[in-house]
Amino acid sequence: MIKVKNISKSFRVSVRQAGFGRAVKALFSREYSIVHALDNISFEIKQGEMVGYIGPNGAGKSTTIKIMCGILRPDSGECVINGRIPWKDRKNHAREIGVVFGQRSQLWWDVPVIDSFELIRDIYRVDMKKYRKNLDALVEQLDIGEIIKTPARSLSLGQRMRCEIAASLLHSPDILFLDEPTIGLDAVSKIAVRQFIRKLNSEKKTTVILTTHDMQDIEALTERIILIGRGKILLDSDLQGLKERISTLKTLTVDYTGLAPSIKSGWTVINHREGHITIQFDSQKESVSEVIAQVTKNTAVRDISVNGISAEEMVAGLYTEYRI
Repeated sequence: MIKVKNISKSFRVSVRQAGFGRAVKALFSREYSIVHALDNISFEIKQGEMVGYIGPNGAGKSTTIKIMCGILRPDSGECVINGRIPWKDRKNHAREIGVVFGQRSQLWWDVPVIDSFELIRDIYRVDMKKYRKNLDALVEQLDIGEIIKTPARSLSLGQRMRCEIAASLLHSPDILFLDEPTIGLDAVSKIAVRQFIRKLNSEKKTTVILTTHDMQDIEALTERIILIGRGKILLDSDLQGLKERISTLKTLTVDYTGLAPSIKSGWTVINHREGHITIQFDSQKESVSEVIAQVTKNTAVRDISVNGISAEEMVAGLYTEYRI
């Protein structure tokens, strides 16, 4: 259980002025400004939830994660995770969380991956029997048996990310923080990582907090979204309900033979070539079944599909709505 209540965090940042004279002056007398990274944010996450924590760069995502990991102490507010205050009980808290930062490695660069795993086992003081059991399961599920004897510097990005995830789970954490876990990965590696995370959550009820700019990750893994912007929580909603709220527009794609469907007023033709047409319509004004009935009335349909708004389109709409 994660409970964040009225958390605020500010940073004192030096102001750099342009020009040689001002640069010299700054050596003796610096000017500072206060940046409010988090402004009275609150939310709760239950055990076993998979939550997408999203927002533009500089919104406060990383600061929130660092507070929940115990790396930073907030200026005010409360954060209680599994009954512990992260920054006051960092050692015990660290044993219950796993963290994967897509652009930072927890693997030692010049040694084989398995040596990094052994060092991590020592750091977390994982019982050897439990370590072996976890390692065998992770090696099989993440398909890293052929690469754990290879130095991290020699791995591809996809291989290294799978090893990073394994390293974060060797001590069986209850909570997994994932920051851009699929950044730079090819399509096959992304699918493999997403499948593993879903399986982990399903089988072990591991709580997953995902921060990413890849909306396909959000759509594939999470059912709930928390949107942060300018240090404030702007939205906390389930993904499907959010899609329905953001847009009622749907697209109907039809493959047909012979006579093309007749187009009603209020429909928008997005794409049309012989034997294929894509129509956009407002599902608040007409139901999907009514539109399909109209399209198929005088047309021989070979295939038909209906799609709603994608997660990427939804988030872009949110950014526009909240002007962030």
